[in-house]
Amino acid sequence: MRFPHPLTLLCGCVLLAAGASHVLPPGQYDRRDDPATGRRIVVAGTYHAVAARPVGPFQTLVAIPRGMADAAAVIFFVFLIGGAFTVVDETGALRQGVDWLVRRFGGGGEGGHSEALVISATSLAFALGGVLDNMKEEIIALVPVMLLLARRLGYRPVVAVAMSLGAAAVGAAFSPINPFQVGIAQQLAQLPLFSGSLFRIAFLAAALGIWIWGTTRYAARTRTTRTPEPGPPGPTAGALDGRRGAVLTLVLVAFAALVVGVLRFGWGFNEMAALFFAMGVVAGLVGGLGVGGTADALVAGFRSMAYAALLIGFARAIYVTLEEGRIVDTIVHGLFTPVAQLPLALAALGMMVLHGLVHVPVPSPSGHAVLTLPILVPLADLLGLSRQVTVLAYQYGGGLCELFTPTNGALMAILAAAQVRYEDWLRFALPLLLTLLALGAGAIGLGVAIRLQ
Repeated sequence: MRFPHPLTLLCGCVLLAAGASHVLPPGQYDRRDDPATGRRIVVAGTYHAVAARPVGPFQTLVAIPRGMADAAAVIFFVFLIGGAFTVVDETGALRQGVDWLVRRFGGGGEGGHSEALVISATSLAFALGGVLDNMKEEIIALVPVMLLLARRLGYRPVVAVAMSLGAAAVGAAFSPINPFQVGIAQQLAQLPLFSGSLFRIAFLAAALGIWIWGTTRYAARTRTTRTPEPGPPGPTAGALDGRRGAVLTLVLVAFAALVVGVLRFGWGFNEMAALFFAMGVVAGLVGGLGVGGTADALVAGFRSMAYAALLIGFARAIYVTLEEGRIVDTIVHGLFTPVAQLPLALAALGMMVLHGLVHVPVPSPSGHAVLTLPILVPLADLLGLSRQVTVLAYQYGGGLCELFTPTNGALMAILAAAQVRYEDWLRFALPLLLTLLALGAGAIGLGVAIRLQ
């Protein structure tokens, strides 16, 4: 099976959303401001029909620039972080760092255990980013580095995406402390913040073990000969000199500041973009590029991120189209109403499956939470279902589907940057995704059995 070009696929989804606005009955929930989360959330039991507003052909076209404007903070973040990492790459620090990593840990020979150690360590590093702050868009700028690492080890580009985005998505979905998923969801469910962490950590460890095992197995099965670094080896090949070591230290400090800013000060994309822009400028000066060389590298980075930013805007246009047609709430209401008729355990599992379906038209984890959980928490109370289990269903269902849904702009942008076709990614990821969904279903079933609170 061969999927169309990513832009064609996303345009088709926009057209499908516009067509659905002519078929589905329009409806909306009432909304109110929630002081606990600082967001507007739906009011359970208030779904009502509204006047039809089908999206016409010209409105469908307008939804594309509207989607780009709606995702402006993310798009400019991608531009700035892409420029910053291009500057870092121009200093030679990233390539020296990868070379050192391969020489230090990748020396196990064909099929050796050292390469598996590199995959495990890299995946765990990105998984930590997912656990802490739902890392997605930040990975786009790191794709060239991951491709370089995979190529040096003789692995396909799919492995580079799996070690980065894939591991981060699994970490985010099973995280006990992700503020954009479990944090918001528990606030909406009026649960103690980050409660049930030990339960989640146990399944997080299992999920990461499954993902890393699958990635390592695929990498070993599809491995080719290693690609050497182009050009003659320099006097510092395989070693980090002081200047480039300082640049890599600066990168690590920037990521540490990012985590602190997000978790402690509630940073958004604008603050993160400013941080990485400053990192890029300082890295260029420390790395010896000078003012002019740093500016040239920033411009080159902006240029390289244009396609990725475009995909993010087109993906956002799908939600804009559904919202313009007033059918987002209709989809949620139609999916979750039948859950009330199911037995308790099946209702919990049904919630997880339906969260996966909802995540296609509503790919934002926080937007997904504020739309669905105010409806499902009262429903769970009526059914006698634990609110903690209701949050688990949202986490596992919506979070894991970030691995495949084409409306996830970050996924499509990363696949495009890595030159990995969507169907090739699905061929790798779907078996692992089904395994992880089964693990999530087991966690939910156990949560129901022990009445997890």
